[in-house]
Amino acid sequence: MRTLRGRALPALVSFGYGLLAVALLVLLWEGYKAVGSPDGWSVHDVRLLPRADDVSMPHVWQILDRFTQPEISTPGSHSVFVAVLLAGWFSFRVAFAGWVGGVLVGGLLALLMQRFRTAQDALLPYVIVSQTVPLVAIAPVVVGWGGNLAVFGQPWQPWMSVAVISGYLAFFPVAVGLLRGLESPQAAQLGLMHSYAASYWQTLLHLRLPASVGHLIPALRLGAAASVIGAIVAEISTGTRGGIGRLIIEYAQSATGDPAKPWTALLGAAVLGLVVAGLVGLLDLSLSRFQPAGAR
Repeated sequence: MRTLRGRALPALVSFGYGLLAVALLVLLWEGYKAVGSPDGWSVHDVRLLPRADDVSMPHVWQILDRFTQPEISTPGSHSVFVAVLLAGWFSFRVAFAGWVGGVLVGGLLALLMQRFRTAQDALLPYVIVSQTVPLVAIAPVVVGWGGNLAVFGQPWQPWMSVAVISGYLAFFPVAVGLLRGLESPQAAQLGLMHSYAASYWQTLLHLRLPASVGHLIPALRLGAAASVIGAIVAEISTGTRGGIGRLIIEYAQSATGDPAKPWTALLGAAVLGLVVAGLVGLLDLSLSRFQPAGAR
């Protein structure tokens, strides 16, 4: 019980800091709206601060109240909250699929690069360069290739393209973080395993993988956040319907007459990112016994 409390306490502290950050963000929003100029603040026609009018910055309580109202004026329409929730659930599943794929690809690359120095010298530069290509350039290529593919005899679905793009962003931090973790054991520890006549796989299982947890958890958290960003951007770029990314575009079209509505979709995207980060945090708690004291 004491061990469980010791693992849960840092998570509760982090949760408290998160709530404090949200409260400060709300205070900053309302404070700037109270003192800011409706025309914003510009220097030489370059706007440095946004407009503080009701169209550009509705009050926080107006945004929250918009969640309880119908999405459209058609009778029987469900509320904005339900629409954002359904869109967030769609994006979550796609991002999760991309994250799992990215973790698998990144993990295999890290294992390969750690095992063979030649593979590391050959692959690591390309792994780094891959992240310099913008998603808007990758999305049409993935969609075009996907149209010519079939998965187990089934035609390629639009959400699969989004998942691939999401995994494209997720694999990089996992590959780099896990590689660093696998190479973290000291020479004395490796020498001890060698003195036991341990094979490569025994050393990997009993030394390198446990030692890599402290590097892997932050990489998984970054990969999860990147997968959500990739899914949302890919939904916008590919025009895939059903997700929070497409909802942001649809709600933005009514920003003039309904200024609070676009912010509900943006807030839903932010909550989705927090949920994903929280799930990785649960994984962090389950693997905390592998991390050295003081690392958390």
